[in-house]
Amino acid sequence: MPLVTSTKMFKDAYEGNYAIGAFNVNNMEIIQGVVAAAKAENAPLILQVSAGARKYANPIYLRKMVEAAVEESGLPICLHLDHGDTFELCKESIDLGFTSVMIDASHHSFAENIKITKNVVEYAHDKGVVVEAELGRLAGIEDAVNVSEKDSSYTDPDQVHEFVTKTGVDSLAIAIGTSHGAFKFKGEAKLRFDILVEVEKRLPRFPIVLHGASSVPQYLVEQINQYGGNMPGAKGVPEEMLRQASSMAVCKINIDSDIRMAVTATVRKYFADNPSHFDPRQYLGPARQAVEKIVRHKIVNVLGCNGKAFI
Repeated sequence: MPLVTSTKMFKDAYEGNYAIGAFNVNNMEIIQGVVAAAKAENAPLILQVSAGARKYANPIYLRKMVEAAVEESGLPICLHLDHGDTFELCKESIDLGFTSVMIDASHHSFAENIKITKNVVEYAHDKGVVVEAELGRLAGIEDAVNVSEKDSSYTDPDQVHEFVTKTGVDSLAIAIGTSHGAFKFKGEAKLRFDILVEVEKRLPRFPIVLHGASSVPQYLVEQINQYGGNMPGAKGVPEEMLRQASSMAVCKINIDSDIRMAVTATVRKYFADNPSHFDPRQYLGPARQAVEKIVRHKIVNVLGCNGKAFI
């Protein structure tokens, strides 16, 4: 089976009231852990590559490893560019074999966002690749994305129909109160479901995407701090809110920080218990298992896409 686009995944997710997990990958162990979880739960999968991952691992290596994951697992897997901020970056990823790209021109004016997004859509669709875009701006820091609280903004539902119609984009990331990164909310997160409802009214049966949706598991924060870390207390998005969004128009939920924390917490504990060990296989193996554990939890308890790989 070759790499697939997210088109059928999103159609099935919308009709089935669940969401597809889009997991950021940076190396072999993370890819293996995510794929093992999806295989165990028979779940469709989006593996996505950020600007930071491209610089760290080289997109050609990542694409080849994802292709190996398809061959080994037999799962429908979509390879997605996360937060591409220029036409050139999106084009490069499309030409490299990615089956989905995100053009994030949300830092431009509404008119310029439309113009840039439309250019990417025209090029991508000609190659059989699907496109995600963004309206509104999430606060937080993640790789190349750095938006302050004062510069963030909710998505305006009155703009979504015009944006989608003029660009021809295939899915839309919206800002309803989620936040990039692990250090999120001082108080309880409050997602603007009223905005999501209004967006759905204006874009019936159209796939919506949530970024910045990590839940920041406290057991991982505590484990990191127990073994030499200094992470402040951080509240993520409550999983029941994400499950509610998954039952509505949200068809794709991005998950990154939770995976990073699982890897870091496991490696810290390993070296605390085994300070003289030096073989990377000895600590990356348990880290891979930790990724599989948390991804299986997300698939079953947050996304609801278990058992949906082949329907």
